[in-house]
Amino acid sequence: MKILVLADCESKSLYEYFTPEKLEGVELILACGDLKESYLDFFASMTSAPVLFVMGNHDEPYTPGSYSGCVCIEDDIYVYRGIRILGLGGSMRYIPQVENQYSEKEMRKRIRRLWWKLKKNQGFDILVSHAPAAGINDLSDLPHKGFVCFCDLLNRYKPRLFVHGHVHANYGTGFKRVDQVGDTVVVNAYDYYILDYPEEKGPC
Repeated sequence: MKILVLADCESKSLYEYFTPEKLEGVELILACGDLKESYLDFFASMTSAPVLFVMGNHDEPYTPGSYSGCVCIEDDIYVYRGIRILGLGGSMRYIPQVENQYSEKEMRKRIRRLWWKLKKNQGFDILVSHAPAAGINDLSDLPHKGFVCFCDLLNRYKPRLFVHGHVHANYGTGFKRVDQVGDTVVVNAYDYYILDYPEEKGPC
């Protein structure tokens, strides 16, 4: 399955200079936050692929129905063609009382509330977040620090794919697009990237 992942900035190549062949074969779109509603709606209108998204730390609070044709998977597991996709948006909290920012404790609480969905679905195959996991291509400053509880999720459920954004390629910090952590392929979706997700067992 060909998956388009998006995060953090609008791609001129895909948006302003769009041609249909650029999305040829894409069957699923995963958006990792800090993207305008109109941008995501554009992809929903230009392709038949489902557009699933989580919120970034710069996004406005989510309002149901505001994203035409797109599906918010915050704190949920969305199953597409048998693939279980878990969504956990937001970043580490660095400003008090701001939406879409969470302390480590608050993110752990969100995950604990998902216990029934995780049990019912027997885990998940893809984790979609805005922030990275701690120690996996994150940064040392608090706003871009990753969550330890994401590492716990990866270790426990061993998903095949973890897609995040938040760490930009232009930060000059050794940006890594694709990484491998145990059984999980980790992809930074900054700007955009197209990957092949195998629906049969085997490496991504």
